[in-house]
Amino acid sequence: MAKDPKGEKHVVFKKPLQNTMNQQKLENELPLQEAKKNAGRRRGRGKGKAVERAVRPEVEMGLAAGPPVSSKGLVFQRRPGFGQVGTRCIVKANHFLTELPDKDLNQYHVAITPEVHSRRMNRAVMAELVRLYRDTELGMRLPAYDGRMSLYTAGSLPFDSKVFTVKVAEEDDGTGIFREKEYRVAIKFAAHADLHHLRQFIGGKQADAPYETLQVLDVVLRELSSQRYVSIGRSFYSPDIRKPQRLGDGLQSWCGFYQSIRPTQMGLSLNIDMSSTAFIEPLPVIEFVAQILGKDVISRPLSDADRIKIKKALRGVKVEVTHRGSVRRKYRISGLTSQPTRELIFPVDDQMNMKSVVEYFKEMYGFTIQHSHLPCLQVGNQRKANYLPMEACKIVEGQRYTKRLNEKQITSLLKVTCQRPREQEMDILQTVHQNGYEQDPYAKEFGINISDKLTSVEARVLPAPWLKYHDTGKEKECLPQVGQWNMMNKDFNREPVIPIYSARPDQVEKALKHVYNAALNKLKGKELELLLAILPDNNGSLYGDLKRICETDLGLISQCCLTKHVFKISKQYLANVSLKINVKMGGRNTVLLDAISWRIPLVSDIPTIIFGADVTHPETGEDSSPSIAAVVASQDWPEVTKYAGLVCAQAHRQELIQDLFKTWHDPQRGVVTGGMIRELLISFRKATGQKPLRIIFYRDGVSEGQFYQVLLYELDAIRKACASLEPNYQPPVTFVVVQKRHHTRLFANNHKDRSSTDKSGNILPGTVVDSKICHPTEFDFYLCSHAGIQGTSRPAHYHVLWDENNFTADEMQTLTNNLCYTYARCTRSVSVVPPAYYAHLAAFRARFYMEPEVQQDSTSKATRTAHGPSVKPLPALKENVKRVMFYC
Repeated sequence: MAKDPKGEKHVVFKKPLQNTMNQQKLENELPLQEAKKNAGRRRGRGKGKAVERAVRPEVEMGLAAGPPVSSKGLVFQRRPGFGQVGTRCIVKANHFLTELPDKDLNQYHVAITPEVHSRRMNRAVMAELVRLYRDTELGMRLPAYDGRMSLYTAGSLPFDSKVFTVKVAEEDDGTGIFREKEYRVAIKFAAHADLHHLRQFIGGKQADAPYETLQVLDVVLRELSSQRYVSIGRSFYSPDIRKPQRLGDGLQSWCGFYQSIRPTQMGLSLNIDMSSTAFIEPLPVIEFVAQILGKDVISRPLSDADRIKIKKALRGVKVEVTHRGSVRRKYRISGLTSQPTRELIFPVDDQMNMKSVVEYFKEMYGFTIQHSHLPCLQVGNQRKANYLPMEACKIVEGQRYTKRLNEKQITSLLKVTCQRPREQEMDILQTVHQNGYEQDPYAKEFGINISDKLTSVEARVLPAPWLKYHDTGKEKECLPQVGQWNMMNKDFNREPVIPIYSARPDQVEKALKHVYNAALNKLKGKELELLLAILPDNNGSLYGDLKRICETDLGLISQCCLTKHVFKISKQYLANVSLKINVKMGGRNTVLLDAISWRIPLVSDIPTIIFGADVTHPETGEDSSPSIAAVVASQDWPEVTKYAGLVCAQAHRQELIQDLFKTWHDPQRGVVTGGMIRELLISFRKATGQKPLRIIFYRDGVSEGQFYQVLLYELDAIRKACASLEPNYQPPVTFVVVQKRHHTRLFANNHKDRSSTDKSGNILPGTVVDSKICHPTEFDFYLCSHAGIQGTSRPAHYHVLWDENNFTADEMQTLTNNLCYTYARCTRSVSVVPPAYYAHLAAFRARFYMEPEVQQDSTSKATRTAHGPSVKPLPALKENVKRVMFYC
């Protein structure tokens, strides 16, 4: 086993670091604290509605808060030039060139009273207004509406302010009864959209993006699709786009498409991508229940457990009645009766004369209830009980499923979404054709023209790096081929320290402590280096419980294996497990040849620490669980292959990492400083004997709308952590955001040319794009660093927000690509730079550290953050666990 532990050293940060490059950068930029103040002033300027107009578009579009107009703000890194390294090629991107309109675009503020909380209803009110008044009061204009408070027109309306009255038939939710309701709609001029500003920004002559103008164009191009399809986020879905596929348990997948307008180097671009999500299948309720329970429910009454399961699945679902012919009233399910239908009675008049549900449906509708042993659906409000027999109801089409999918459903959905590159390219082109943007009345009204061709982009394929590894005691070098390599004949000690010990899954804690103590006795006080655990294939919470006990209680490094994999004795599986064990034990599997040859630009020249950071949030529906932040950092300069990791809990859905740097007051020591950055810097010094003189920070999980806030907060925390170790210690920082949840796809220019694709038909690993479809001025690039296995590869998007190390485009792109070949868990290059990948793994692992009862315990001792309610800290990792890659 390749284990090379370093001796622990006392850490002293003494001499101030003199870095002229960093000092010059700081002199040219406003200090972060002042930038924070300016950001606060900008957010607070003006009255409520003006601020709303200025802020909401970027939030609505999921785009970044633009660089401030003031020269005294925090400005994102400008592109230092374009990359030149690699073999040039042409790829196609799912971006469609969009011509800017040459019209006067205007924004109007809309206020609807009484207030409506549904976008669907808002749109119904506005559609009726346009139908009634377009030819008269609206001056023949066809406005586009965002469904909330903004209306957009090409050219001015004949008025600055006007109030309209419209009547719309509205369903009383839950009762199924439609009533006509009158609405008062006030429309008032708000602003002109600045197209000149947008053209200047695309041309690189303006630093800040005009998000209000982009919002106008985005709403216009979404208007027709919003009327045709079910709109969810930035995507549209319909059962007509592709035949829905069953996912099991009453769900089906709907195909759809994502659409977003983006400013790029080539001009405005419409990004179109295929999308799928889960909807509730529009089944008769009886069939839905049968799918949920997985058995025939018609012949027998439901058990209490079955009834609770069905109640949970149906609550909030909208159904329509089927026992009244053409009258199809809709109701929302609020619950399930505890008694079967045959036992239900209700008052039919004010004299409290009672009648059974079975009799009522027979007398009133001539409908004979066949399954009276089943409970009834409860609909409407709780004040007045309304009962509907299950067999008289069908689930309304078009209801998105928002709860967590089970493993079977996830697998089924992945099969549906897994498309070969050529198929996905054809589907995207078909979607553009079906959307018919050239005939879109709103696009015509606003003078927007959209190309129907994918964008051809010049790309480069970066060379794979040479790797070095041990092979039976000898150093070996290899050059990966199409993103992969192999490692045969590793050594391993076959004899366990103590005999194999078996235990029931519900006795995991007792079993682990028995093994731990037995090993202590056998090793005479020395700690057990590795615990191998073979788990049942279906083990529930066992895996999480084992990891929590080992890593936060006993300080054991563990490797878990499933029974089904162990008994197959696959060489590939055992090799992969060995890779994981090796790094958990402090070894390294491969290292970049350039690293040990001191040839990596801006890494090998001076001690450099590479960080990865990520925040994982609770799944939809978990309203109280905390978010988990994780930070990892390289500990073995110049090799940069071993990453120590730290984790912390923070407020629900808080994206800013709260524990990067922190201070608190200790009664004995006074003000104490700490935090994850500080601890990892100290750890680096202990491991290498040197303090980091350069910081490269890869930050995962940040959307464009959060760029400015995250950079401002976290860069400030990094600097404070450095300064807390030593006066004037400020190593230059490069801050890079890593994004995988975007919708840019890259396709081979010629799918028949096998030399330009991998086995799966995807573009070759190492393909990088930094022109045409990238940001007009800022330092970003798309990198497909991995070979495809199945489906269409998704390139990672890297955006360098801050760079005090003055990376060139080639240096940043090559470093990022080469690091992707150092991922410890497999002999393939991976799709995301490993430090960001490791941070994600560590954050995912830490969720197991929260015991279920602890998550709901609001009275337990907790810490209060500046950005949210109190959060109970995670149990601390043991020191020996922190030092190794326990999360692998």
